[in-house]
Amino acid sequence: MIWTVLLLCYTLILLFVILSNRKRTKREPPLDKGVIPWLGHALEFGKDAAKFLAQMKDKHGDIFTVRVAGRYVTVLLDPNSYDAVLQNSASLDFSRYAKVLMERIFLLRLPQYDPVTERAAMNQHFHGENLTHLNATMHRNLQTLLTSDILLNRMDWKQDGLFRFCYSLLFRAGYLTLFGSGQYSPDTVYDEFRRFDGLLTKMARTTLKPEEKREAQLARERLWSFLTFMGPDQRERPSPWLQSYLKRLQEEGADPDTQRRALLMQLWATQGNTGPATFWLLGYLLTSPEAMEAVKREFEGLTPAAGASEETLCENLQNTPVFDSALSEALRLTAAPFITREVLVNTTLHMADGQEYDLRQGDRVCLFPYLSPQMDPEIHQEPEKYKYDRFLNPDGTERKDFFKGGQKMKYYTMPWGAGKNVCVGRHFAISGIKQFLFMLLTRLDLELCDPDSEMPVADASRYGFGMLQPAGDLQIRYRLKEPS
Repeated sequence: MIWTVLLLCYTLILLFVILSNRKRTKREPPLDKGVIPWLGHALEFGKDAAKFLAQMKDKHGDIFTVRVAGRYVTVLLDPNSYDAVLQNSASLDFSRYAKVLMERIFLLRLPQYDPVTERAAMNQHFHGENLTHLNATMHRNLQTLLTSDILLNRMDWKQDGLFRFCYSLLFRAGYLTLFGSGQYSPDTVYDEFRRFDGLLTKMARTTLKPEEKREAQLARERLWSFLTFMGPDQRERPSPWLQSYLKRLQEEGADPDTQRRALLMQLWATQGNTGPATFWLLGYLLTSPEAMEAVKREFEGLTPAAGASEETLCENLQNTPVFDSALSEALRLTAAPFITREVLVNTTLHMADGQEYDLRQGDRVCLFPYLSPQMDPEIHQEPEKYKYDRFLNPDGTERKDFFKGGQKMKYYTMPWGAGKNVCVGRHFAISGIKQFLFMLLTRLDLELCDPDSEMPVADASRYGFGMLQPAGDLQIRYRLKEPS
């Protein structure tokens, strides 16, 4: 027995030494292993990825490799070179790391997971006429929820935290639109979802404490029970997209337990970012009177005639360049996903400036558009400031001309990703945010409880996981507008 233990210890020490002694070759990116063996820069990365990667960029330039919990991650921060990663599906794989996160967060292993097939199937339901129907359904659900939540005691001021207000309403409306209404109320599902979402980054990084592991598992189990569809208690059937998704899972041999886990993944993918995005946009408008006035002025000219259909209402909201710019600016400041690829075979990365770097099989490549291009002062003057008209030309049209070093940028903001993996549901998400803002600003008096309130800082642990969330909140009050 003692020899087995000694052999195991020797093997672990040998593996530890091998992993710690990696040397950079001449053609590889600068290597920064950190001072802690094996762990490397994992603590700094998890605590505040944006701050850490900005420091690494200052130290090493636009490309470097860091050690993170035994893995080597090459970080690329030159937007002009992003296509070298985004368009290389032969050597750089998207699905492997996605599968790792699926298992860590959702305890999910799909029998035949194929992201290309997934995207193609989803694309059918989130474009064209199908998107029009989804938008109309979303409009009805938003209107119903606003009526029940806000218009009770019609003329009284009500107070709430802006983040809770936005996240709750957008989540419930989106849930009803895509998942239907089963035996559990959207309020119940939302409350459990928030508990789950609050632990998501720790699940992804496998840093949950014992009590948090129990809490995460309990939240999963409750959400799995909520997401049992197609039964006799289903009052409103799920959307055609979700019905199609469930059917495909069944045809691929997924058992009922796997189906529930997959539904939880889709619930987070479709509902985990819209509410936070709306919070940031509305918060910036409330703390920027000029921006709020410009968006209100644009919305005032779009009010439809009484009795118009939901499709007509949504169609009237198509041409909103001021709102679109205001939203793009909010997303530039707060959308912070990692775009990650697994290096399948040793390959050479060709940079836009002509430099070439070798990437090792088994490493990961990570793009972080939040840092560059979105917060790059060469591309966006005073990038830390909210400027609602940053994406507007003087004639009111959309601005697309941004430059760095005299070169026009293809990627100047990337809140929805890019390339083959750009978010399929982005048009639905934007429409939901726009409808929500339109209803609030045209029907309600909405203001900060403290006019001197400032935007809260972001929760730094959320970098890399889509939309940032605030570390605090803004207190608001609202009531129904008095008839003019």
